[in-house]
Amino acid sequence: MSAPQAPAAVTEDTPRRRMVTVRGVVQGVGFRPYLYGLATELALAGHVTNTPEGVVAEVEGAASAVARFCDRIAAQAPPLARVDSVHHRELPPVGGAGFTILTSRTDGPARTLVSPDSATCADCLAELADPADRRHRHPFVNCTHCGPRFTIVTGVPYDRAHTTMADFAMCPDCAREYADPADRRFHAQPVACPACGPRLRLLVARRAGPPNAVEGDPVAEARALLAVGAILAVKGLGGYHLACDATNPAAVALLRRRKARGDKPFAVMARTADDVRHLVRVSPEERSLLEDRARPVVLMRRRPHPSCTAGRPRPAEAVAPGSPDLGVLLPYTPLHHLLLGLPGDPDGPRLLVMTSGNVSGEPIVTDDAEALERLAHLADAWLTHDRPIHVPCDDSVVRVCDGQPLVIRRSRGYAPLPLTLPLPVRPALAVGGDLKNAFCLGEGRRAWLSAHIGDMDDVGTQRAFERAVEQLEFITGVQPQTVTSDRHPGYRSARWADRNAARRPVVRVQHHHAHIASAMAEHGLDGARPVIGVAFDGTGHGDDGAVWGGEFLLADYDGFTRFGRLAYVPLPGGDAAVRRPYRMALAHLRAAGLPWAADLACTSACPPDELRLLERQLERDLHCVPTSSMGRLFDAVSSLAGVCHRAGYEAQAAVELEGAALRAPAGDSTAYAFALHAAREGEGGAMRADPAPVLAAIVDDLRADVGPAVVAARFHRAVTGLVHRICALARERHGLDTVALTGGVFANTLLSSACAVALREDGFTVLRHRLVPPNDGGLALGQLMVAARAVPTDRATDRAIDRAID
Repeated sequence: MSAPQAPAAVTEDTPRRRMVTVRGVVQGVGFRPYLYGLATELALAGHVTNTPEGVVAEVEGAASAVARFCDRIAAQAPPLARVDSVHHRELPPVGGAGFTILTSRTDGPARTLVSPDSATCADCLAELADPADRRHRHPFVNCTHCGPRFTIVTGVPYDRAHTTMADFAMCPDCAREYADPADRRFHAQPVACPACGPRLRLLVARRAGPPNAVEGDPVAEARALLAVGAILAVKGLGGYHLACDATNPAAVALLRRRKARGDKPFAVMARTADDVRHLVRVSPEERSLLEDRARPVVLMRRRPHPSCTAGRPRPAEAVAPGSPDLGVLLPYTPLHHLLLGLPGDPDGPRLLVMTSGNVSGEPIVTDDAEALERLAHLADAWLTHDRPIHVPCDDSVVRVCDGQPLVIRRSRGYAPLPLTLPLPVRPALAVGGDLKNAFCLGEGRRAWLSAHIGDMDDVGTQRAFERAVEQLEFITGVQPQTVTSDRHPGYRSARWADRNAARRPVVRVQHHHAHIASAMAEHGLDGARPVIGVAFDGTGHGDDGAVWGGEFLLADYDGFTRFGRLAYVPLPGGDAAVRRPYRMALAHLRAAGLPWAADLACTSACPPDELRLLERQLERDLHCVPTSSMGRLFDAVSSLAGVCHRAGYEAQAAVELEGAALRAPAGDSTAYAFALHAAREGEGGAMRADPAPVLAAIVDDLRADVGPAVVAARFHRAVTGLVHRICALARERHGLDTVALTGGVFANTLLSSACAVALREDGFTVLRHRLVPPNDGGLALGQLMVAARAVPTDRATDRAIDRAID
């Protein structure tokens, strides 16, 4: 018998065949063309295809070439791609030749990720402006590196047939580009040109009858209308905008009246960041956000005395009255660039108001017929097109705090990218809150936070919520086994969860606990050790029936202990006190034992009849729910200092108080001080922070002719000192040294920055939101994490979840 032969040695040239599965944002971003080019460069045979799991490739060739192929997949991925994992599996060689892109597979559950919409890239902009290019001035120019994605996706895997481009047949030239591996539009699903669509048109309103379609160039006619003060409804990526010349006071005032917007600031669109440098302070971080592919609205501090240099545009005062910030965004579609003008175009508006196409409080309009009806009393003309919007998506809003981004509204450009969770969760849906609603789907270690939905007090918004839940469940493949909501018994989102539970468990999560859990999850904390959660906002249902909002909680995902709170004061009339900050000021003065003197601004702001009624209401405790809200205290101080007495939009009084503090002269370091009281019997150990000394000091300062700016600055320092004192006490008593700052009040960057500095100087680790809004737009992420602990899984299930997403 002959001796067994030793296995052949593996060398660099030994034939190898390997299946590679790439998961992440790998569809609709040029990933298959990228792998095609990589395989061709390395002389590998095989194929690549889209599947519901991601991109799957089989490659065969020399062992060294196969290894280089696998090593380079993530390192050199296309600009819009996000590679979460690359898995390899060895297969027996079959001696194949050539590399091809196969038709997408549609079997199996969806596990790939859909890309957000992306701003027009530099190459496409060059084509847009080039008279010799066949896409010169084409309002829908795009390629694999830019353009619509999430808002046009109707299914997965991501192919043209699963987008709203399905009905636009490619012309021969586009089809040739689409099939050419060397072309930038190789397998670019929204590829388009003037020959194959989509088509732009301009409709102008008439006094009677339907709007008239305008002959000629729709963009040129639209620019002419904007130049004479008209308001246009402009169809964008995720819905309609209402646009007007931001430098025209009459046009801005008209838009504000028509939209019933009160004093809420408008965002403006500028050609470049340099076009607003004379209006706002543009830091390198803010410029980076402005020019990012996501193209959010960036809130930047206004210059106190804008430059009046000739030729530099200035927005009308009514664009952002009373706000310390100006929201700016840059063009993110070819149509935006055309509206603002290309080089050589006739002069036109250089700053445009760009606000959501809706009546205040309603969801953004996406349907063309609906736009003609719902925006008829708002717009003078409609600049529209025939590519449908499948997924509504408002503009995202971001600001910079201490050199880091702080997302205020997470929507277009960011959704539907998932967040990575620190712990695995079973498939679940968290429905969020009723203000700034965004819901969250979670499975394994991924959480998909929806695009901004809006305030749930409008029936249209509730319908938009339902459609968005269905759509996100469809494209993610998540089938929730648990539903979680806020504990507030009156929240429409909570009632929706109850109605749609379908025998699934419904977990109720306390509002401020969810805020803190959201910050913990964003920072990757596994909850093994509690944090000191500082949750400051306007409204949240408390476990004792009061309205909470000035909370210091010792919290992990399993639960919380209320360590401290702002002292309760009556909330007279609920929403009436929110809309009229002088009511909150008077309620706080009464609780502090301070008289409603006639020389106080809040007293004189209250009509005499209302003042008498309010006095009786507080005496008899009628419709006066107790509140510990820090947001309402900001409102009270704003009115007391004479800054803002009536709020036309949420947090107006607090925003203007922050603006006043920014105007305070340098050199003053005085801070008011809260009184701290031990917990009363039955309050679970929560100490009380009493603002009475703060209010008394403010009254004294006002009578000493200390201006509102100084009062506002001293109040901010008082809140900063309170945060530091109570966190230090929590550390002393419980040994905790990590603080999470969360809730809508911490969108105030002056306060957020001061608190972070004070805490870090004292050795605390400080968690602040960066990727998820600190306001109720981030609530659902925290709900998801708390519910995951309330409905526990066993270790075997956790391991199975991890395997499923890996």
